[in-house]
Amino acid sequence: QVQLVESGGGSVQTGGSLRLSCVASRRTDSRNCMGWFRQVPGKEREGVALADTNDPTKYYVDSVKGRFTISLDNAKLSVSLQMNDLKPEDTAMYYCALDSGACASLALSRPHWFNTWGQGTQVTVSS
Repeated sequence: QVQLVESGGGSVQTGGSLRLSCVASRRTDSRNCMGWFRQVPGKEREGVALADTNDPTKYYVDSVKGRFTISLDNAKLSVSLQMNDLKPEDTAMYYCALDSGACASLALSRPHWFNTWGQGTQVTVSS
């Protein structure tokens, strides 16, 4: 069973930046979709950004386009999320996710498609 280990997160003021990182405990040779979801209490888990190990296309939720950048390292099966110009509405628990197969934009709204999750890291943005 692959495990995901996350790092990064923390507290910043509006307009600040943070970087999240996630690495898998072992690399697989299969095609994978890897990325980040976030969740606030009482709300559904929301896809933030996804990257495909076999395709350069990246997928972002509209609310973070132009501010967040996802990067994937195939050799390490790791993914990072650079978050710039953070806003209070970005405050959430962020989870790294991994699934075998190709990414698709629809996957951003389908967290149940992902079979491997990290423990979560908190991001808090104050105004």
